[in-house]
Amino acid sequence: MRKYILAAIALLGLAPELFALPVKGHRRSQPVPVFSVQTRQSKHWVDSMFRTLSRPQRIAQLMIIRAHSNLGQDHINDVTKLIKDFNVGGLCFFQGGPVRQASLTNYYQSIAKTPLMICIDGEWGLGMRLDSVINYPRQLMMGAVTDEALIYQFGKAVGEQCKRIGVQVNYAPDIDINNNANNPVINDRSFGEDREKVAQYGIAYMKGMQDLGVMACAKHFPGHGDVTVDSHLDLPVINKTREQLDSLELYPFRALIKAGVGSMMIAHLYIPSIDSTANQATSLSKKNVTGLLRDELGYRGITFTDALEMQGVKKFYPAGEASVQSLIAGNDMLCLPGDVPGSIDKVLAAIREKRLRWKDINARVKKVLLAKYNLGLARWQPVSTDQVAADLNEQTKRITTLLARESLTLLHRDHAPVLPMARGKKIAYVAIGINKDNAFELGLKNDYQADGFFFDYKGSAEDARQLAARIAEQHYGAVVIALHNYSRRPANNFGWTATATDLVKQLQSGGPTISFVFGNPYAIRNICTAPNIVACYEDDDITQGAAADLLSGKITARGTLPVTVCEGLSFGTGDIAYHPWFPEVAPESVGMSGLALSKIDSIANTDIEKGAMPGCVVFAARNGKVVYNKAFGYTDFDKKQPITNDMIYDLASVTKVSATTVSVMKLYEEGKIDLNKTLGDYLPWTRGTDKAPLRLTDVLLHQAGLVPFIPFYREVIDTATGIPKPGFFVSVPDAGHQLRTAEGMYLRNDWQDTLNKRILQSKLSAPGKYVYSDNDFIFLGRIVEAVSGMPLNDYARINFYEPLRMSSTGFRPRERMPLDRIVPTEDEKFFRRQFLHGDVHDEGSAMFGEVAGHAGLFSDAYDLAQLYQMLLNGGEMNGHRYLKTETVNKFTAYNSDISRRGLGFDKPEKDNATRKEPYPSASASPLTFGHTGFTGTCVWVDPKYGIVYIFLSNRVTPTRNNNKISQLNVRPNIQEAIYHAITDGTPGGR
Repeated sequence: MRKYILAAIALLGLAPELFALPVKGHRRSQPVPVFSVQTRQSKHWVDSMFRTLSRPQRIAQLMIIRAHSNLGQDHINDVTKLIKDFNVGGLCFFQGGPVRQASLTNYYQSIAKTPLMICIDGEWGLGMRLDSVINYPRQLMMGAVTDEALIYQFGKAVGEQCKRIGVQVNYAPDIDINNNANNPVINDRSFGEDREKVAQYGIAYMKGMQDLGVMACAKHFPGHGDVTVDSHLDLPVINKTREQLDSLELYPFRALIKAGVGSMMIAHLYIPSIDSTANQATSLSKKNVTGLLRDELGYRGITFTDALEMQGVKKFYPAGEASVQSLIAGNDMLCLPGDVPGSIDKVLAAIREKRLRWKDINARVKKVLLAKYNLGLARWQPVSTDQVAADLNEQTKRITTLLARESLTLLHRDHAPVLPMARGKKIAYVAIGINKDNAFELGLKNDYQADGFFFDYKGSAEDARQLAARIAEQHYGAVVIALHNYSRRPANNFGWTATATDLVKQLQSGGPTISFVFGNPYAIRNICTAPNIVACYEDDDITQGAAADLLSGKITARGTLPVTVCEGLSFGTGDIAYHPWFPEVAPESVGMSGLALSKIDSIANTDIEKGAMPGCVVFAARNGKVVYNKAFGYTDFDKKQPITNDMIYDLASVTKVSATTVSVMKLYEEGKIDLNKTLGDYLPWTRGTDKAPLRLTDVLLHQAGLVPFIPFYREVIDTATGIPKPGFFVSVPDAGHQLRTAEGMYLRNDWQDTLNKRILQSKLSAPGKYVYSDNDFIFLGRIVEAVSGMPLNDYARINFYEPLRMSSTGFRPRERMPLDRIVPTEDEKFFRRQFLHGDVHDEGSAMFGEVAGHAGLFSDAYDLAQLYQMLLNGGEMNGHRYLKTETVNKFTAYNSDISRRGLGFDKPEKDNATRKEPYPSASASPLTFGHTGFTGTCVWVDPKYGIVYIFLSNRVTPTRNNNKISQLNVRPNIQEAIYHAITDGTPGGR
């Protein structure tokens, strides 16, 4: 059977490596990582490069050597010599500066016979290595974050840094499970001690980088978290059984292999249950690399050794022998082998002695060359040195601020509420470890006029006693304790002295206190009986500022401990407060009847039983307070997975207002878009067609004359069978096919131009007639991108979703969250011919890469409600103004003489009161605005009554032909129930 499959693949003109066929000798078949996918073009390049290499050069292609940009000309000369004389495979850059590194990269690539694979060890971004570049936080802070989407954003930002400076491989993420508080080498480099979170966040970080074409490197296989010896200094020993390793350490590696990680770094560890050979590091063990990783786990990507200059291997395999043993073990690339010519000689000797085979060496060289091709090195372009530092820092503040705010963890033992801290009472702060105010202490002075005191870790017990007594004499209403500037490493108790601990305890005994711990959370073990602790994870200005905002109530604590710090403060601990500006209250507190609202339960359950939809979520808020937020039914009619409130739905046309219209509003009020101008004014590619003169106002009102929709997909499928035509799709993305339309379907990049052309070629009816059209909003999405200079999904995210903390809202949800949080849609029988789950339902949006102005947005109800509460508030939320009130009023008002439409927004019929079938419901006031979605969704805001109503369902599951949701008036009936629950003299009073 296998030969027939391969023959069929060959007929299609594809390489077998595109398909995850079982590999002979492997117990498990895993997907081929994207950087290991081979095409005919890549094979031709690899073969031609390979033929230029002498035998010593082939060995050198498997070596990554050390490079710095801060060690002067002698070091540059040494690197130059190794490149010219031996044609080494790549460089790993360490300390230096961004301009210098970019310049050296250009120089080294220019003299290399074979393009160099440029690597860096940048777990927390390039600031880890380069001056002038701001550090991102360590992974342990990220492990406290509950929103996985932020980790993907971080990974993408690091990937952008790498791309900007010419780095193809980043030795990250660290997916070691740190379950040993005394680990001297991993510790806060890990996401934490929970295998699920480490795997989940490792995948998010990896995908963020690899989606930009930067190879991630999962490390340190098979797991470096449970050690007490630093492998830079000696060989750590892990005495665990295979069963223990399988259940914990290996779990994240299995997950990232399945997710397609491009490379893996092998650790220097001694694990007798894997290989009992004396002093045999796992990096040098054939049983570990070939037996466990390759044969048993089926990994098919690149493997790097950890640095061979580390004492964990060098101590036992000196003078090039480590390189030989690494290749015998089955590794592809040797990281920092030290003596390159000596290592080459040793490898050649091992081949003569038949300890190694040329067949294996050659296969690895071709594998490395293929990775280089897929990383773009066949088409390498010099790195621009203009503004390189500014470009590398472009996103660091934004991403770091989000991570800092989302990670703050309240460990609350005192039953009295402590956050936010009330103003008006006398406050003191005691800053331990510093001698002058930083951002946190300045925040306390500004917000509370607090009195400040400082204490050094070297202070004496008498100093501590006197300070505590002085504070007690002042009878402060509360004391804020801040612990700063202690070591990241557990040696010597993080540098945290007994006198500092005693001072904290003395202060706690004198009255209400809250302690902020800025740094490694394991140090909390010193004060784990404190009544109120906030774990802050880092000690920089951004984290300190976030902590000050938490204290004053501008934000709430949303993080959880990523590790166990002491008894009672275990992994997952953290008091996560509900959103401060959108609380859930009793309906009676805002003039509504809870009993009347309960009628919604009956409507939803009854209509689910009648088959209108498998399940749904109903959300209602009044006057900025949540009064109803319930989930009903299941994700499918098979009734296996119940719906929960935080599940993510395909919003369909609700995208038009929730992404595109609000973006247009923002650009309009900034003077960047003029609604009286035309498509041709903003989209040069429309000029010369009958679409160019169309006014933006008419486009927003659906009265520009565009056809309702274009079935783009029919052009790329055999309409008789529904099977995609050859030449349009590949099953695994490559450089020319990045547009995901569904699982295993990636469309040609250049087809987007064809889609645009088809809209331009579509028939245009006479303007001035109301015709609801998806094409209107495809154009508007393109205008947002042209004017803002960024993709629509990024513009909406940066300007609305992130600052509103709408963590679930966005396009391409598969990149941001697990599938079990995403509600499926249709079992599509044509075009994609699969059960759509996490991919956009709308075919047109799918062909645009799942981001388009008319469809593609996903969200849960709560997060979506925050956007619409902001609009209900006139463009403001929690003290931050997103839009001007006049902008909101302009767009949400009636704007057409021939239809009910607002600018982008849908509205009630103007004669609603006399209609037999009022829309969207009988009681909706003329001020109401919102939209509905084809998948069974809607959002409606009624400013007259202060109502936000959201209904999310997947009525298209398993087929779009189910129209019972409209036949049974599900959405209007629920909306009316909300109005009838109002008891303060408005609709519910009747």
